[in-house]
Amino acid sequence: MAKFSVIVPAAGKGERFGGKEKKTFAKLDGKPLFIQTLQRFINRDMVCQIILAVAPEDTDTMKSKHGATLGFMGVKLVEGGARRCDTVRAALQVVSDEADYVAVHDAARPCVSDQMINAVFAEAEKSGAAILAEPVSSTLKKVGASNIIEETVSRDGLFLAQTPQVFRKDWITQAYAEFSTDEEDITDDEQMVSKAGHAVAVVMSDATNLKITTKGDMSLAQAILKSRPAKPVPKLGLFEEAQW
Repeated sequence: MAKFSVIVPAAGKGERFGGKEKKTFAKLDGKPLFIQTLQRFINRDMVCQIILAVAPEDTDTMKSKHGATLGFMGVKLVEGGARRCDTVRAALQVVSDEADYVAVHDAARPCVSDQMINAVFAEAEKSGAAILAEPVSSTLKKVGASNIIEETVSRDGLFLAQTPQVFRKDWITQAYAEFSTDEEDITDDEQMVSKAGHAVAVVMSDATNLKITTKGDMSLAQAILKSRPAKPVPKLGLFEEAQW
């Protein structure tokens, strides 16, 4: 059985979320957002490692308030960087030798389903690299500086990239080793792997795998989670209440 290391970047500032509480620690259905996301990957036979990469200023809070929970879950904590690509690069340094593939999944996407994870993992095993993506369904307009529509853009063949994005370990480590992230604005890992010359497959997803950006998204995420069949979630030990 192929083994997967899962990197969960959680070092972003989340400025559009608003309020004093950082998005990473905001409660979703009674649990911090990052815990909800991590739970999508624990207790999977093919997952040999989960790495949570956080902002340096959040490291002490993670260790003091959530360290016991992360330890019980078997999650490795690392410090990320100023940009997402810097955070992924830091996490790649500690990927397990046991892993055949590396999956990168946003901490702010807590609603990814088991079916989505299974599908993108399976496709990555077949093709070497795969991402979840949602077909664009709305009409697209290109708008100029004065907020005047310049043209209607065809949506044929356009997709909204999501995560997990899953790659052969040697492909993604090679890509990050060979290319400088200072050369251009790298917003996801598919860009890096494609730059290295590897084809990346798309696995169809949908809008339920939303990324939390604003506080309003939290209500929608909770509704999505509530709509799914309940399944037993393992207790996280004696520290569960204290850590949350």
